[in-house]
Amino acid sequence: MSEYEIYAVHYASQDDRRSPENFLGGDPHDRPMPMDFFVWVLVGPQGAIMVDTGFDDASGLARGRPVSRPVVDGLKQIGIAPESVKDVLITHLHWDHAGNHELFPNARYHVQEREMHFCTGRCMCQPTLRKAYNAQDVTRMVQRTFEGNVTFHDTQSDFVDGISLHWVGGHSKGLQVVRVRTRRGFVVLASDAAHYYANLLQRRAYPLLVDLDDMLEGFEVLHRLTPTPSHIIPGHDPQVLTLFPAARNGLAGIVRLDADPLGAPV
Repeated sequence: MSEYEIYAVHYASQDDRRSPENFLGGDPHDRPMPMDFFVWVLVGPQGAIMVDTGFDDASGLARGRPVSRPVVDGLKQIGIAPESVKDVLITHLHWDHAGNHELFPNARYHVQEREMHFCTGRCMCQPTLRKAYNAQDVTRMVQRTFEGNVTFHDTQSDFVDGISLHWVGGHSKGLQVVRVRTRRGFVVLASDAAHYYANLLQRRAYPLLVDLDDMLEGFEVLHRLTPTPSHIIPGHDPQVLTLFPAARNGLAGIVRLDADPLGAPV
């Protein structure tokens, strides 16, 4: 049975973010609560598989989120050549998860069909719903579809041995999470099904959402898919960089999620 190494590659941060921005209804404590941005790499029998593609410097600067290390540089630091990647799993098409359009020229992209329906349909007439999407990212995915380089998934898919995709919705109509078999058991890359461990552990919804019930049920799905909270990896929590060991000595901002955690999430 296949097992995978998992690398979390940090490429940007929002250091001035505060806790009321991260919980539906705000937070009475109003404390600093920075946000980190990651892509994830699965390495196993299929070679390297990307989970999300992040954003480039131009897209980040347009939204006040400068890139601290380009995704391509982070990949090269762990020996991954972008042109060698054959599959990219897109958790959802928000701007910070689906950019860097030409970084993986030989890859097939995998996305939930309902995500494409959502971000190319009437809901994008609403500014509140479309603000998290970049038109260029969505357009490029449509182009890939016409080029024959997109596979659409529906609800739950066994992608390859040891990797499965699970629709949860909530944050976007087509948000999916990725369950991966590793040496320490199944790990779930939650992406924005749980921005922070606090959202997940306290069952407190993140404020950017399209369906509150789906988001709250998504927390339960994450728990059902994994043996412990430390097997769940939130999409934007800086704790990830301190809870897991560095990919190698002296390498900052890239950690191994298939390794045993150094502590318990809070």
